Amino acid sequence: MEVAIRECTINLHKRLHKTTFKKKAPKAIKEIKTFARKMMQTEDVRVDVQLNKFIWSKGVRNVPTRVRVRLHRKRNEDEEAATQFYTHVTYVKVDSFKELKTKTVDEEA
Repeated sequence: MEVAIRECTINLHKRLHKTTFKKKAPKAIKEIKTFARKMMQTEDVRVDVQLNKFIWSKGVRNVPTRVRVRLHRKRNEDEEAATQFYTHVTYVKVDSFKELKTKTVDEEA
């Protein structure tokens, strides 16, 4: 495993179907973490503050239907960490979700 960056669209609507109103935003965050864990194969997933604010922007009940995120697998700097890598999930602002695919982003030097 090595350091990698991917940009993905997560459809929260289908993941939050039949969820109680007051649990929608917290479950959305859990689903984003689950998605990142599956895509990047790391147990440690950290959600950025901007992404958290975007999910909660319309309240606990009215979560955005889709969200575009950047998944960045980074090497753990902590020496006594249980895992060697962690995933940092950040929000990517887009105008439209049409024709967007998952893409690998080159390292920004």
